[in-house]
Amino acid sequence: MPHRIPVVLLALLFSLSGCGQDYSLAPPADSEQITVTVKVPKELKARTVQVMYRSTLCTFTDHTASGKPYKRDGYQRTDIQPIRQEQSGLYETKLSIDGGGACQWRLSNVTFGVTYDDPTRFGENVTSGAGGGVVVVFDQNNSPRGGTGIEVHGDLTIKKDYYPWIDEEFLGPYKKTVSLAGEGNIYLSYQALQARQVYFEPVLHSDFVIYSAGPKVKKKGNHTSFTYPDGSVVADGRSDPDFRKLQALRLPAENKK
Repeated sequence: MPHRIPVVLLALLFSLSGCGQDYSLAPPADSEQITVTVKVPKELKARTVQVMYRSTLCTFTDHTASGKPYKRDGYQRTDIQPIRQEQSGLYETKLSIDGGGACQWRLSNVTFGVTYDDPTRFGENVTSGAGGGVVVVFDQNNSPRGGTGIEVHGDLTIKKDYYPWIDEEFLGPYKKTVSLAGEGNIYLSYQALQARQVYFEPVLHSDFVIYSAGPKVKKKGNHTSFTYPDGSVVADGRSDPDFRKLQALRLPAENKK
């Protein structure tokens, strides 16, 4: 792998068999690669890239809900910091498809995305929330988020709209977060078996902020209220913003400019 970093072995959590004691990644120098590129808007930053490799040789024993044992492929995750390309807003990560090693690891999936660089710009104790994530699966296995996602052929290009979403929660410990409201909620999921280039361009519409506040009293009929950029307030039981409503508010406004 181009970037030498510590590998977090999930093998520590279970018993692998068939590969002795060497579970390390060792991509061959000529391994075919997949390039993941993220175009990061100014207010955001690229997340750490989480890469999952699997092995059909180094297996482990898991159990069904009824306690029946069965064999599963071995897997391990490695975290990589994407590299900024010169002075541009492009951040790139190169992934070896062949993970090598005694276990003959193979690239299975990757999780990446964007988040707010400085959430405190929205308030002193505001922290980063959810949204702006992407999961791409390169084999037939489910992703860590469940399922394999939308099937695509060839290389993958993703360009999606996002809106700042500031949420306050009062039940339990008080917290205030800023998330990225977009299509697909927290993560966009894809299966791209033939992809060698993955490109993600999140388009942030900073002028269209949505606010939400959870109920202060736990009572039937009390719901989170959402205040949209046009001032309308909706508390209909949903837990995340209405993305279609946000799009419908923004597009006419931009067309008038």
